[in-house]
Amino acid sequence: QVQLVESGGGLVQAGGSLRLSCAASGSISGINVMGWYRQVPGKQREMVASITAGGRTTYVDSVKGRFLISRDNAKSTVYLQMYSLNAEDTAVYFCILRPPTGMPYWGQGTQVTVSS
Repeated sequence: QVQLVESGGGLVQAGGSLRLSCAASGSISGINVMGWYRQVPGKQREMVASITAGGRTTYVDSVKGRFLISRDNAKSTVYLQMYSLNAEDTAVYFCILRPPTGMPYWGQGTQVTVSS
């Protein structure tokens, strides 16, 4: 089993920054993809960013140039640094870990609220 614990959400003014962290523990394969999704009420969960164990990154177009995903493999932790936040970034952010086989693991979610 794998557990994911997120931290770093909160309330921020438009134009501000936040950093989310997600620490994984348990039976973790070194070959995995970690990332972040977000969801607002009434909408599907949306992939925000992902990063492979080797450091290859992917971003949804709406956050390119504003968000930066990184990971510390030694700590099994993934980070999402968010800059120039706007109201459309308000959502619950979920951490995800995709092992090489089997179902992905999800964190419990952390709320990010951007006030205009």
